[in-house]
Amino acid sequence: MKHRLFRSRRLGSIIEAVGNTPLIRLERVARSAPSVEVYVKLEFANPGGSVKDRPALRMIQDAVRDGRLTKDKILIDSTSGNTGVAYSWIGAALGYRVQLVMPSNVTKARKDITQAPRPEITTGDPMKEPTGA
Repeated sequence: MKHRLFRSRRLGSIIEAVGNTPLIRLERVARSAPSVEVYVKLEFANPGGSVKDRPALRMIQDAVRDGRLTKDKILIDSTSGNTGVAYSWIGAALGYRVQLVMPSNVTKARKDITQAPRPEITTGDPMKEPTGA
């Protein structure tokens, strides 16, 4: 049987790709229990590479829907991880400014990934809670 992990499909925007990740059946895992089917959702296939794309998109959509986020406002979050990456690219895709506050000891790779869509980055003391922001 020929396996294709990702199938080509046309989407109207990158936002539509969030959550439309492959669902894969793990046949060998469930061999000892034939009545059980085990599936995994490949969330790394989201545009931001993480499951965090889903909640970030939902929070932005909810804030836009109820008027808390408008084009003249800035989405600000304290982050050191994948939620910040998601806010960055989703904000860029939807036309919202994003400012991320990150601990000063965050890795260069994390900063580079987060900065690709051009959010504003502020760093803070990593010894302060929750993320040094």
